[in-house]
Amino acid sequence: MKRDPIELELFRHMLVATAGEMGIVLRRTSYSVNIKERRDYSCAVYDASGETIAMGDHMPVHLGAMPLSVKAVRDVITLRPGDVALVNDPFQGGTHLPDITAVSGVFLGSSKKAAFYLANRAHHSDVGGMSPGSMPLAREIYQEGLRLPPILLVKGGETDERMLAMILANVRTPEERRGDLLAQLMSIKRGEERLREMVGRYGLPRVRNNMTALKDYSERMMRAELSRLPRDVFRFEDSLDGPDLKIKVAITISPRGATVDFTGTSPQADGPVNANYAIAVSAAMYVFRCLIREDVPYNAGLLRPIEIIAPEGSLVNAKAPAAMAAGNVETSQRITDTLLGALAQAAPDRIPAASSGTMNNISFGGWDSKRNRPFAYYETIAGGMGAFAGGDGWSAVHTHMTNSSNTPVEAFEQAYPLRIQQYRVREHSGGTGKHHGGDGIRRSYEFLEPAEVTILADRRERGPYGLEGGRQGKPGKNILKSKSARRALPGRVKFLVKAGDVVEMESPGGGGYGII
Repeated sequence: MKRDPIELELFRHMLVATAGEMGIVLRRTSYSVNIKERRDYSCAVYDASGETIAMGDHMPVHLGAMPLSVKAVRDVITLRPGDVALVNDPFQGGTHLPDITAVSGVFLGSSKKAAFYLANRAHHSDVGGMSPGSMPLAREIYQEGLRLPPILLVKGGETDERMLAMILANVRTPEERRGDLLAQLMSIKRGEERLREMVGRYGLPRVRNNMTALKDYSERMMRAELSRLPRDVFRFEDSLDGPDLKIKVAITISPRGATVDFTGTSPQADGPVNANYAIAVSAAMYVFRCLIREDVPYNAGLLRPIEIIAPEGSLVNAKAPAAMAAGNVETSQRITDTLLGALAQAAPDRIPAASSGTMNNISFGGWDSKRNRPFAYYETIAGGMGAFAGGDGWSAVHTHMTNSSNTPVEAFEQAYPLRIQQYRVREHSGGTGKHHGGDGIRRSYEFLEPAEVTILADRRERGPYGLEGGRQGKPGKNILKSKSARRALPGRVKFLVKAGDVVEMESPGGGGYGII
């Protein structure tokens, strides 16, 4: 079929709008503050082969990794009309256990073969495990929570109540989890309605033709961008806080495209900072997409010219039974910093200095005596954006692999037995230079009930790097204040608090750019 560029743009927007509307339904029907307010979810549309066609404006770390969840489901389960599968196992298509992905096929007429696939991923504030919030300082994945290989939650349009009961029996906040899972199902349903409407209006051949054309277009745009870079090998190395947590990359630009090779990266760790291959792919897809100035469709075509090598058993492609909680949130950010550091050598005027480089994860839980129920919560805190050739970095903003929103103080205090004492910009935390890095955030939590707290954060030992002579941003800080003492906490720590204790988190500022 002849491809009309105007029609192609129309289909692009229709497909992106479908994923976006799936996200709106998920957010508005969810129960948890984490999904409803922080918007810690992602939605996408896939073609009949499971390749990404369109994504919502959601979380980069989710979106680049979700195709492997779709593949894992398709490899294990023959989806039928009305089926919805769940998966969160990092060794079978997931990333870390709190991120539960729902996958469904869209079947047209009497066909037993899916014409399209839909998926959404939502971060659940608790999926069991050794610590409330399911982001523990674990040494193996069995400690981190309920692990779901690809399983069917909905069969032929009917929810498997026994399967749902099994899931809810293993979490601390079952009513909230039930509401969020049902919201994911409603999101899938809305996406299916929109795709059926599209096929009904334009016909299946026309829809498929434009889906293929969109992938081809994105591939051409990526190849054109890579052709503008010098043909060379660009190397960079960065590390997470702690011993032997190095990430090393060599990016080779050639006439065939780009090769991203993580050979030399540290072996997988005993703690929770391990990432899987899906996260490495997600970070690479995000970084190379950012090279393209135009608003190119974010789909599978972008990765066709890019080969990703991540040695098995390394920090960026860990093997079971490695703990994975922080890999999705912390190691993904450091992979991104490392890739950007390498590409800054190829395109120094277009790559920013390092941003905060951490999602500053805090999770906690206990018993809410006023509401007579358990509570568990998880959130991330923004930081400073790195400066760039065109100006200063932004302050107090989520960057790179995260795209979540601020948790409003009002919503937070209404839902949990805590009080936010202060929430402000951490002034002068950005790195200096011709252009200054953005400032981080200071956020203080006063606990009104005893609780167990876990912090998973990075950039506490070394601040985000600057570029072209700019200074690094200030490292972050974690502080525990009680009535009798004040003490500094490490970046990754688990502890108990009493009523009246205050936990203060200061996120890093971004790196500076250029010599003053």
